[in-house]
Amino acid sequence: MFKRDPNRSYPTETESRVIIRFQDCDPLQHLNNAKYFDYYFNAREDQAAKLYDFNPGQLFHELKTSWVVYQHQIAYVRPAQVSEWVRIMSRLIYFNEDTTVTEYIMTDDGKTHLKNVLWVTSKYVSVLTGKRIPHDETVMGFLQATLVPHVDFPSLHFNDRIREIKHQVVTMK
Repeated sequence: MFKRDPNRSYPTETESRVIIRFQDCDPLQHLNNAKYFDYYFNAREDQAAKLYDFNPGQLFHELKTSWVVYQHQIAYVRPAQVSEWVRIMSRLIYFNEDTTVTEYIMTDDGKTHLKNVLWVTSKYVSVLTGKRIPHDETVMGFLQATLVPHVDFPSLHFNDRIREIKHQVVTMK
């Protein structure tokens, strides 16, 4: 389980390089819309374990808590295609006492073309009651250590964020 080291700076963005699998694509050889979620969630889980020593399964077993997805906002900007290598970035852009918002971004392998943006809003719940509860102290330490600074989420609009990310990708060329 995550233990915050006050002398350590934690990365606020995770990144994975993955290949789009044939079995996950539609007849047009585009990644099936529903499969984006699998790619994103698998990449985040792998990177959180590696970078932060954080395992959501431990939350379930040790604290009897978990996050449940409350809402998705997704934009399919360009298709990811069969056998294409892509980059998946994820970052925590907001949290409060019982809610998190994680932003996921997919680009081509060279990070020159934005393919997809996803916001996932999750609620923290007791697995015993299924009801929302405040984040545990250990979880709050994890969230504080990994939050992207200077993102004014309450004032942010999804479409404006997509434009901002597109601009960032274009200027990285």
